[in-house]
Amino acid sequence: MLRRLTLATTATALCVASLALVPGAAPAQEPPTRLRDVMWVGNNWAGTASIVDADDFTVLKRGVDLIPDKAQELADIRKDLVAQAYFLLIRYGPGEGHDQFVDDMFTTRDGRYLAVSRPSFADVVWIDIAKATAGDPDSIVREQPMDGHRSDHMAVSPDGRRLLVSDSTERQVIEFSMVDEVLPDGTVVTMGDRMRTFASGETPHESNYTRDGEQIFHASIGLVYTPGDLPLLDGLKGDRWFQVVRSSDFSVQRRWGIGRELAEAGYPDMSSAVRPMAVSPDERYVYFQVSFFHGFVEFDTQAPDLNGRTDYKLGGVPEPAVGAVTRLVPLPNRVPKMPREQYVNDSAHHGLSINADGDTLCVAGTMDDYAALVDRESGRYRIFDEATTGHTYLKPYWTTEGLHDTCWVSLSGSDAVAVIDTETGEELAYREVGDHPQRVRHGFVPEALVDTW
Repeated sequence: MLRRLTLATTATALCVASLALVPGAAPAQEPPTRLRDVMWVGNNWAGTASIVDADDFTVLKRGVDLIPDKAQELADIRKDLVAQAYFLLIRYGPGEGHDQFVDDMFTTRDGRYLAVSRPSFADVVWIDIAKATAGDPDSIVREQPMDGHRSDHMAVSPDGRRLLVSDSTERQVIEFSMVDEVLPDGTVVTMGDRMRTFASGETPHESNYTRDGEQIFHASIGLVYTPGDLPLLDGLKGDRWFQVVRSSDFSVQRRWGIGRELAEAGYPDMSSAVRPMAVSPDERYVYFQVSFFHGFVEFDTQAPDLNGRTDYKLGGVPEPAVGAVTRLVPLPNRVPKMPREQYVNDSAHHGLSINADGDTLCVAGTMDDYAALVDRESGRYRIFDEATTGHTYLKPYWTTEGLHDTCWVSLSGSDAVAVIDTETGEELAYREVGDHPQRVRHGFVPEALVDTW
């Protein structure tokens, strides 16, 4: 309980402090709202969220509707032949025969609103959490469309002010505001306002801010939902870039072709598609999964380039003088005879996080039906699956760092989430949530609201 109150107080103080620093903002007149730390689980195929207490893992709420406007959205799609085509492509491509209603989500710092990317609707919405949890169909307070036809992963800045959304079919990432504020130049900004964009490769995927918010690690994954999965045909997947973007002006500081970097390190014929990534506490090393590989790659962003030459340009940006693959960490491949075309969106593994101490990585072994804790230094691993826990771990699809040295794992094929202690290696909780849980994020809700459930 002490940890919960401390974190909630810190979050509230940050929210109030950031408001006080905004020119023209009115000072707070009421005591800050006590907040509950929670796990938000997005049930992709159901279009709902589940809310789980981040400390004791009680499921506080299931079935929170994140698509209350579904009928209107579908009616609008039916009026547009291009929109219809993409809607069906999403259903029978990345959706595996299902519509993708919820990909990613983040709460505002005050716990009042939830930003949600909805791939099949190609948008991001801001939802009033109190209304949504009460079943009010009028819960959407803001909606912003993508320029393209699908939204995907998101990231929120460390100060909670900005939201990045991957615009899947437009080779860009769009920035939106998560707050109401007045900028130093007098510009009035409202939550949900579109701010800026930066360029990405084919099918922009995951973004991660550095702790100070000054840089963004971003990767594109290419056309993972197309056939032609043999290494010989890898080029048909399109441009896949791993890049560092400066937050202040969205300029690209460095851009690598990871397939080329892997080949340079002695690992030819591997994919350039950087999947989920985890950044070391010193932010020098990035660990990431690549398509079709059962395990992950260690990449040193500061090491000298292995051959000391500029071997390629990507979108006009030359290969950096630094950055090298330093290690591959293989994990058990339980489907060695499975054709690559049967991998879900080319993912062997999709989900990777690192604990606060930086000594343990948590892996979602998507096609292998396990999660794993991996010692960063030695590569030794511990497997979590039905045999070791008594619970099914079907198609794990995401991991994220939870509170108190825990790893939160979404088990999309089991319609459940698992909580693993990264220090003891114990499974602390296994909770049923909703249809195809995908992204799992830490967030907040007001304590007073929880009391009404």
